[in-house]
Amino acid sequence: MERGSSEPPVARSTGSTQSSSTGSVPIPRSSSVSYHAHSGSKKHRQIPLCKRSMSFDPGLLHNNGHTAYANGTGSGIRETGVVEKLLTSYGFIQCSERQARLFFHCSQYNGALQDLKIGDDVEFEVSSDRRTGKPIAVKLLKIKPEVLPEERISGQVGPDLHAYPFTVLHGYIHPVVSSIPLHLDGKSAPGQMPTGSVCYERNGEVFYLTYTPDDVEGNVHLDTGDKVSFYMDTNKLTGAVSARNIQLVKKKQMRCQGVVCATKEAFGFIERADVVKEIFFHYSEFKGDLDALQVGDDVEFTIKDRNGKEVATDVRLLPQGTVVFEDIDYKLHEGTVVKVIPKIPTKNQNDPLPGRINVRIGFTEKELPFGEKDTRSKVTLLEGDHVQFNISTDRRDKLERATRIDILPDTFNFTKEAREMGVIAAIRDGFGFIKCVDRDARMFFHFSEVLEETQLHISDEVEFTVVPVGPVYNHFRKDMLSAQRNHAVRIKKLPKGTVSFHTQSEHRFVGVVEKEVVAVTSKNASPTKGKEKEAEEGVIAYEDCGVKLTLPYHAKDLEGGSHPQAGDKVEFSINEVKRTGQQSAVSIRVLNRNSSNAKRLHGFVATLKDNFGFIETANHDQEIFFHYSEVCGDVENLELGDTVEYTLSKGKGNKVSAEKVTKVAAVNGVGEDISASVMMGKVIRPLRSVDPSQTEYQGLIEVPEEGGTKGQTYPFGIMGMGNKADCLQKGELVKFQVCTVPQTGQKMACNVVPQRRAVVECVKDQFGFLTYEVGESKKLFFHVKEVQDGLELQAGDEVEFSVVLNQRTGKCSACNVRRVSEGPKPVVTPRPDRLVNRLKSITLDDASAPRLVILRQPRGPDNSKGFNVERKTRQPGVID
Repeated sequence: MERGSSEPPVARSTGSTQSSSTGSVPIPRSSSVSYHAHSGSKKHRQIPLCKRSMSFDPGLLHNNGHTAYANGTGSGIRETGVVEKLLTSYGFIQCSERQARLFFHCSQYNGALQDLKIGDDVEFEVSSDRRTGKPIAVKLLKIKPEVLPEERISGQVGPDLHAYPFTVLHGYIHPVVSSIPLHLDGKSAPGQMPTGSVCYERNGEVFYLTYTPDDVEGNVHLDTGDKVSFYMDTNKLTGAVSARNIQLVKKKQMRCQGVVCATKEAFGFIERADVVKEIFFHYSEFKGDLDALQVGDDVEFTIKDRNGKEVATDVRLLPQGTVVFEDIDYKLHEGTVVKVIPKIPTKNQNDPLPGRINVRIGFTEKELPFGEKDTRSKVTLLEGDHVQFNISTDRRDKLERATRIDILPDTFNFTKEAREMGVIAAIRDGFGFIKCVDRDARMFFHFSEVLEETQLHISDEVEFTVVPVGPVYNHFRKDMLSAQRNHAVRIKKLPKGTVSFHTQSEHRFVGVVEKEVVAVTSKNASPTKGKEKEAEEGVIAYEDCGVKLTLPYHAKDLEGGSHPQAGDKVEFSINEVKRTGQQSAVSIRVLNRNSSNAKRLHGFVATLKDNFGFIETANHDQEIFFHYSEVCGDVENLELGDTVEYTLSKGKGNKVSAEKVTKVAAVNGVGEDISASVMMGKVIRPLRSVDPSQTEYQGLIEVPEEGGTKGQTYPFGIMGMGNKADCLQKGELVKFQVCTVPQTGQKMACNVVPQRRAVVECVKDQFGFLTYEVGESKKLFFHVKEVQDGLELQAGDEVEFSVVLNQRTGKCSACNVRRVSEGPKPVVTPRPDRLVNRLKSITLDDASAPRLVILRQPRGPDNSKGFNVERKTRQPGVID
């Protein structure tokens, strides 16, 4: 039995016949006193029941009440006790005056048996069982509650005990019903003493006792709900009962807070906010929408002990940001990384903050830990990195750590790491590959390793560090690869032109072409051949310090578009590949042509077909065939009117064609001495590219004279066209100027611009047609994208345009369409009066009216009936 700090007095018997234990005293239910008559002796005073331990259920109502006790009479000594066990026909009583447990039969209870319950206080006499001789309880009487008298009666103090001014009782109380306010605890307000209250329960009844700060032992503050032990005393002057010598037994279980740190299939873990520890919880203990619970959510919970382990119960969500684990100092510090977090943690690694940063604060050097979540980015940290960070202090254990770590730009001066350069070669979803300057293999990198969070694109130049990573997880095979791989980390974007895969000599060398280059592109191959020829390198011979050497070269390394031939003297620089050390000639320029080589001619591209074309000669009077396989360079770069250099050759059937066609810098067009006057004329013969049936290459323009007689004519070629892609048709009116060809002195038309006008016939969505005759067609197609200024053409609009020929299909279309004037607005023609009158006179009963005859009912895609709603004949003037 718990007690206070002071030893309570022990009651003694005043009669010689009283039978009670010297170590325990009777405990009535309140501070009132019960008297029992004993035969042949003086009255016996009982000690109050509240000497016994008491318990309380926090769910009980706060009802102030008092218990009374019954005075038993009989021939034997009456004792008190509590019904401990109750069965159908018998039970057991725990004696209050002594350590005994007595049997009783239900027939010995004086009252309604259904009113007797476990925990009830009863009075009884002790007798002996006739059969066994054991003591049993008989003549049971339930102690009924009654109102306490206003005047309270104190117990009698024994002669061998110290005298106390009040009766001291001992018991337990579970919660403090009303604690003393913190701002008044230990202080006396003017005119009053701050008080609180405690309560205890007996047989379903709740009793309240007041207390003051002086009644609490140990200088502790009590909170509502704390479990305490105390003594009860009765004031002799007022009869008031209060609690004294209060000792704290157990603090009330407070609600704890934390953050969900892990979730499994049926349970999870919470990182506690009060101690550095995780606690288990089952999903059945979560009070809320379980589907909405995520890692990182703030929660509150109660801790309970189950099977010797602490678990979280009654878990509930809190507003985000409620739980705070740490305080962050926003002052920035600089330090050096002395230990990095391993990419692949070892089995024995239990430290959640394995990284270390050395920092000097004032005159003291510290080594601060950090974890994976303490870096602002996922860029790999290396030992020796110069970093910037904040210091975080954990509220639970005051541990300091580095957080919000950023790599400083000058860190590469501290780490002395080997930096490499390259170009972004490929980008995928979340990762990519770098073409390295010093390595053959492409280097893998992840987007998280990009410094400064810059967006990378293909062909961007970068600088990076290569580190081995292994074993590597294969995302496609879903397993671990034992072999190590090199990855690019700490990637920094560089300005354009920084990265170079080659080194070029500043000194210029002179040599002779030994072998010509044969450049082949995807369009160079003949469609009749199965495979494309591979590009062949040319060879240049030169001397360096008296030693004869040779170097390869490629067509892309030629300058000025001039194509050197075998025996030509050239000037060049030497280029060396950094990765392999391979050398080649670049920036090649022809110095002298070999006189024995075939003469190189100049011309102009006049026609481009699928795999061949025609070159207009320098005199603008003929065209020469060439195949794309003879083009030195990329055919995609050739356009109509480009100046080219070529060599004539004869093939099968003694036909002349151009070989080694090379695009060169543009020269003067048709000729010189262009007249300032602009003339009007009519095309009487188009170019041969427009009308392949004619034998002459040149087109012809006639200037009509007054009276309609034939006038002077002027020829023109592709270089005489204002728009080289324009397709001039026979009979079209044109404006032009006249120039003189220097080589022949011939007068030719130049800057020829057609004067076309036509009317828009119709427009359909994204295309339309013009009323213009081209060849056998009476209409000319155009796309709305070719309409200038983004105007929407309508039928009847007058437009100017150019005609272009599709070399692949051989069909013409209009381009550069410009509206000259708008056509007449369409006028809605009203219905004829006879038709209107006819419609007004028709009725449903008119047999001569037009009738619709249903030939076939509509059906759906699945061959079901198309309309489920039955159609009915509509009556005039009736609305359904």
